[in-house]
Amino acid sequence: MRLTGFEGRCALVTGAAGGIGQVMVKLLREAGARVMATDTRAAVEGLAPEEDDGLLWRVLDVRDPAAVTARVAEAEAAFGPLALGVHAAAVLSTAPLLECPAEDWQRVMEINAGGSFFVAQAMGRAMRGHGAGAIVVISSNAGGIPRAGMGGYPASKAAATMMTRCLGLELAPHGVRCNVLAPGSTLTPMQTGMWADDQGASRVIAGDAGAYKTGIPLGKLATPEDIARSAMFLLSDEAGHVTMADLYVDGGATLRG
Repeated sequence: MRLTGFEGRCALVTGAAGGIGQVMVKLLREAGARVMATDTRAAVEGLAPEEDDGLLWRVLDVRDPAAVTARVAEAEAAFGPLALGVHAAAVLSTAPLLECPAEDWQRVMEINAGGSFFVAQAMGRAMRGHGAGAIVVISSNAGGIPRAGMGGYPASKAAATMMTRCLGLELAPHGVRCNVLAPGSTLTPMQTGMWADDQGASRVIAGDAGAYKTGIPLGKLATPEDIARSAMFLLSDEAGHVTMADLYVDGGATLRG
């Protein structure tokens, strides 16, 4: 089955310089969408991406609601009504809650929870005006299960998840679909940055009973392509009756769907 609903449509991607975000931009362009790709200044400058007639790269701080709204307007001015939105921007926090500095908590909540709200709100407002659209927020399977030693990150992802589902309820009468994609451990710099040695992948796959963390039944980590392809389905016309879903793509790690 070939996914449809992308040709000539305007899409906006946040966190586009990251592992999942880069693949999202690639797949959207290959499907015929016209894409505004956004990320932090350091990420965009470090990537040194190329542009074409259907791809623009822009700097965006998702914590700034005015900047988010301006980027949505700019994308529409360049490519027409916003039809597809992917919010992949996020940061990690691995501090135990009792030792978590206030500034670390604030940062992860401002970016992962607050940024998700500002981005989804701006996208949703634009799509509501057009009477159609699809938004996918990249959350985490950690948003649905307690994690030892990194409480701030799951809390921020749980907030982003419920916000997206509530927004989906508000926007459903306007023909706009809002879905959550909850990846598990994925081969991105965010994941590998937590590993102390070359046995990191093996440990994640095996799980850690001492930390109350299950392993991965499929016996492998996800690739960014695994996650991005799932997001493409949620954006596509083939998912036209899917909204407010929370799709776990984690190889069975959380023992739920």
